[in-house]
Amino acid sequence: MLHIGDSARLGRRDFLRVGSLALGGLSLPWIIPQAQAGAKLSETGKPVTDKSVVFLFLHGGPSQFETFDPKMTAPKEIRSATGEIQTAIPGITFGGTFPKLAKRADRLCIVRSFVPGDANHDIKTIVGKDSFGANLGSAYASAAGSNNDSGLPLNCVLFPRAVDSSAGSEQTGFGKFTANGPFPASTSPFQPDGNGSLKKDMKLNLPLDRLDDRRAMLNAFDTAKTAFDANFESMDAARQRAFSILLGNASDAFDINKEDAKTVEKYDTAKLFDVSKIDKKWNNHKHYTDNARTLGKLMLLARRLVERGAGFVTVTTNFVWDMHADSNNAHMTEGMGYMAPPLDHAVSTFLDDLRDRGLSDKVLLVVCGEMGRTPRINTKGGRDHWGNLGPLLLAGGGLPEGVVIGKSSANGGEPNSDPIRVSNLIGTVMHTLFDVGKLRITRGISRELLAMADYAPIRGLNG
Repeated sequence: MLHIGDSARLGRRDFLRVGSLALGGLSLPWIIPQAQAGAKLSETGKPVTDKSVVFLFLHGGPSQFETFDPKMTAPKEIRSATGEIQTAIPGITFGGTFPKLAKRADRLCIVRSFVPGDANHDIKTIVGKDSFGANLGSAYASAAGSNNDSGLPLNCVLFPRAVDSSAGSEQTGFGKFTANGPFPASTSPFQPDGNGSLKKDMKLNLPLDRLDDRRAMLNAFDTAKTAFDANFESMDAARQRAFSILLGNASDAFDINKEDAKTVEKYDTAKLFDVSKIDKKWNNHKHYTDNARTLGKLMLLARRLVERGAGFVTVTTNFVWDMHADSNNAHMTEGMGYMAPPLDHAVSTFLDDLRDRGLSDKVLLVVCGEMGRTPRINTKGGRDHWGNLGPLLLAGGGLPEGVVIGKSSANGGEPNSDPIRVSNLIGTVMHTLFDVGKLRITRGISRELLAMADYAPIRGLNG
């Protein structure tokens, strides 16, 4: 946290505290400008496109049957427990709890041959061996930089507490979403926490009369400058940037209360059903509640960030898609009743909002979990872990619309066409974010990022 006392006397150790705010790393490398003022990131000579990615991770492993591949001609113990609904693509149906996405299917790309690779609870599609243990956004930031010219972080991760301070803490038991792997620490995703307000998160211990006086803050950084190494460069720019981030427009990007009230209402998923009726016999009932209350607002915050220049935004609502029908998790029909309406509404609203703002081709949305679910419903009405097939939805970013990639087997448990793997998904993400040809000849690019850029994209996408 940032602590600037009345004396404004900062030693080297105090300055390092200023440089490591406990909300994701407002370190000096993050503060220093990394893009030319007033220029688009793609115009600065960096090997990037002008596109962004929002990666919505459905933690727990959503079922392919009850989402986008219902298999209603299969026996009862296999087919979707929630029925099916006709989509805007002739002959293609979704699970019965996704009416809004079904109407927008002609703007989606559904992959029905996606193979997550194993049935483990982890976060492999966003942080895993194919990404060298780093969040995909960290790989992006290693070449694009950590922030844009306004100070906005280019790589962010959004948990429920980013929009609701009463929500539960993020799930870290199955993987660290903020992992930077082999990439510099400055590339770690920026994590806001607590009603989307950076100013509250920073807990500025500075009297209001001095907080309003820009010179007090800048003088504190001036004092720290003399205590720092003599060869530290760009300190003047750093101190100006630090102040503008702390109190300026960069922090506003994380505050959804800056949005028009009608827009916030449009995204709101808390109104979709009465969360007090969620059965508390399930140990996961608080996560179900958090998901319903926050998912829409998280997607609104993601839109605010990419609209302002963020390149990669990870969104997750904790561990809620594990539907075994055990003491922790509801069975398929009840669980989808809790989970599907917020997802259906939030993603649909997000896509409509992008279209209305002319951003559809500039923002790629990826929606998936770490695995799928077993072809057969278990004796309690749930589905168990399954790594041979899982659901995957993509939309926007200039990718083809209204297409279904691949086929699944008759029982929905295996691909019945060329399998699409996590590496292929990463390839599509990298080809969206980067000018890959330029990336290959850019000096200083890590071998890990080059390896990811060389993954074959999903066939039929990215040109």
